[in-house]
Amino acid sequence: MTTPIIQFKALNKWFDDYQVLRNIDLDIAAGERVVICGPSGSGKSTLIRCINGLEAYDEGELVVAGITVRPQEKVLEQVRARVGMVFQQFNLFPHLSVLDNLTLALRLVRKMPQGEAESLALGQLERVRIAEQANKYPLQLSGGQQQRVAIARALCLAPDILLFDEPTSALDPEMVKEVLDVMVELAGRGVTMLCVTHEMGFARAVADRVIFMDQGQIVEQGSPLRIFSAPENPRTQSFLAQILAH
Repeated sequence: MTTPIIQFKALNKWFDDYQVLRNIDLDIAAGERVVICGPSGSGKSTLIRCINGLEAYDEGELVVAGITVRPQEKVLEQVRARVGMVFQQFNLFPHLSVLDNLTLALRLVRKMPQGEAESLALGQLERVRIAEQANKYPLQLSGGQQQRVAIARALCLAPDILLFDEPTSALDPEMVKEVLDVMVELAGRGVTMLCVTHEMGFARAVADRVIFMDQGQIVEQGSPLRIFSAPENPRTQSFLAQILAH
């Protein structure tokens, strides 16, 4: 049995008096594709934001790619070198071109020469089928195009783990498919993926495992086939009935 690339061990987190994560025990295998779903406020986004230290946990242990995550700058730098993240909002710099948005971290963090950084960035823009937009500014692009730029930016740093936090929820319905198509393609390339989403069609097509969370706990998990066809927990049943009805 190989060591999991992500290990949550009895993890707890509070926001003041509110416990947002409750005793999370979870192993993610390298290359595994996991979709996390559940009602609003169930702790899904907080869970994945702990992985790259955007949220600090209060109790328990979290090990990512062999590194125990702690709120120390050097540790977080090591972890973030292995983890890419795509947010609900695209978080692109509006005053920089698409190409400059992608090369910024490569040049400043990786100290990569500009020509090499631009070549790598263009390759990733090609990968998400948007290379022709390299010299435009984010606000000249559609929401779907901006999210594909954000995915390309995460890929530039060659992460072992990719986190997606509701990557399509800020998009108009007609733009959702173009982003999901890119994510489906990425899923076939062996990167470990954790995706918080309500896109159950994507979960069916891509996930190795679906995790259902409610009130800060993992309530149920299993293959997409089992979770969608025969959920065991009443809370999972109720949630999926509402989601799949739309």
